[in-house]
Amino acid sequence: MSAIAGWVDFQRDLSPHAGIVESMAATLAHRGPDGRGLWAEGHAVLAHRRLALLDMTETGHQPVVHRTESGSPVAVLALDGAITNDVELRAELASKGHRFTGRGDAETALHAYLEWGTDFLTHLEGMFAISLWDVREQQLLLARDRLGVKPLSYYPTPDGVLFGSEPKALLAHPDVAPVVDADGLRELFAHSRKPGTGVFRGTREVVPGHVLIVRPSGSHEQRYWSLPARQHTDSLETTITTVRGLLAAAVDSHLRADVPVGAMLSGGIDSSALTALAHRALTGAGTGPLRSFSVNFTGYTENFEPHPTMRSTPDAPYAALASEHIGSRHSEILLDTGALTDPAVHASSLRSQDAPSPLGDMDVSLIRFFARLREAGVTAVLSGETADEVFNGYFWAYDPRHSNSHTFPWVSFERGHDAAAGGLGTSMIDRQLRKDLDFIGYADQHYRDALTEVPHVDGELPAERRAREVTYLALTRWAPTHLDRADRMSMAHGVQLRPPFCDRALVEYVYNVPAALKRVDDVEKSLLRSAVADLLPEAVLHRRKSAYPTTQEAAYGDFVRRRFTELATDRGAAVASLLDTAAVAQAAGSANSPKGAFAWVERAGMEMVLQLETWLTEYRIDLKL
Repeated sequence: MSAIAGWVDFQRDLSPHAGIVESMAATLAHRGPDGRGLWAEGHAVLAHRRLALLDMTETGHQPVVHRTESGSPVAVLALDGAITNDVELRAELASKGHRFTGRGDAETALHAYLEWGTDFLTHLEGMFAISLWDVREQQLLLARDRLGVKPLSYYPTPDGVLFGSEPKALLAHPDVAPVVDADGLRELFAHSRKPGTGVFRGTREVVPGHVLIVRPSGSHEQRYWSLPARQHTDSLETTITTVRGLLAAAVDSHLRADVPVGAMLSGGIDSSALTALAHRALTGAGTGPLRSFSVNFTGYTENFEPHPTMRSTPDAPYAALASEHIGSRHSEILLDTGALTDPAVHASSLRSQDAPSPLGDMDVSLIRFFARLREAGVTAVLSGETADEVFNGYFWAYDPRHSNSHTFPWVSFERGHDAAAGGLGTSMIDRQLRKDLDFIGYADQHYRDALTEVPHVDGELPAERRAREVTYLALTRWAPTHLDRADRMSMAHGVQLRPPFCDRALVEYVYNVPAALKRVDDVEKSLLRSAVADLLPEAVLHRRKSAYPTTQEAAYGDFVRRRFTELATDRGAAVASLLDTAAVAQAAGSANSPKGAFAWVERAGMEMVLQLETWLTEYRIDLKL
């Protein structure tokens, strides 16, 4: 659990350079505040920062090492995340003669490798990033879970590789410079990130569902999982029952820990379903009640302005209603405008992601939310991430104007709004630069490439074929960006976010359910609603989707515009060369600040400029365009 970093070089003994890897791991201390470990020998150094959630004793420390009876090291493993089938897998391995020294899931994963070799990944369930050094074979394995819940970056070198849970660890190595070229800038603004691509020149990400194998002869990436296309023959009733069982099992597996696991509860169908199932499981085991948490802004509920597609209702009343019905011990984390306007926290949210973001107050409120969870003693929390991707909850998944477009459906939606036409946050970027770098063409080519990967079954009608494509795109191109953001924000304060909707068995099953069964009678996510109908009050059960809240306060818009105007008039600003003069002048000269339901999109361009300035200066970015 927590964070991993390391260095492999097949041409030299790295033992004298272990301090460099320790420095790399130190940049990830926020992910693992409960301990640190290092293994250095020969051509490899592996480091770990620990968030103690399972096996709180010394035997839970990492990296874990397996040795021969004579004491010689065989293999070394460091894990970030959680192996949710640890109990079952450990029992299976024990039946095959494996003996364990502790109760940590990293040790289980290591023994799985000893039993099955590279194929061990197909036996693991959960969310994980793994680094494994095989001393005998002199090879490194870097692996990532199936949907990419846990991040893992790497930097190929002439004689090996550097790796780390976040890019900041790579940048701490003296051989890695913070260079961003044209491709990096395209990726930064694309809002449809290509799997495996990094923003900093030379950096890469291990693709979800893949393992990178690094040997003296070279490196190659190998897929161990992909979304399977299968014919769905279950009736609607059977499908509902199956979904309920799979979701309940996923929640149970994500509750496994030696510390209490909480739940994020917005009052929407996704988080309410998880909270209800988790509370039922904990009380049944005699360890309840479940603690649930929501975020809100002062005055938000009373002055809420609905948006037709994004936010139809405020969260607070529904979160309270759901918690009361379920029986969870609920806490609302209330943030005022002052909490959202601290420049230091805006900078902190940037550092957590290693890149600028146009989401402004959404990032700040989320990172403050996790800080408050940590203060409350909660270090693991259930979250509804990816439910909308799995169950087609996004409006663009079924709105033909977007779902049938010739680009990603969410990009199609953005292009319908001037403030986000070239990608959310691009409106203040120099028009000629946008044209030269072809942000739009970049996204569209990525879309066409992604379509070639989609698995299908024989005999699909055109509408069902397209629905499968949209779901595939959502799971493999939209979800990873949001999973990465959620992981970075939560781990910035040493809180592990656990998303049961990413469970492999559930994802594979629902992926193959026809769209008509997921949305019966045109009811949004009717399949999920039917599966948990007995657990929730009617108002929550039938509540329309409402996205993560963003402040509608004019005071916050004033804060953003004031900072933006100050920066726009600074000719020495690092970001100045990237800006569109006319767009900046128009925004800075406006008499009114963005407010209301759509203010977050109108603010996005200004928010991005402010973040870009911080990023360019703090990270000392060398732009090579």
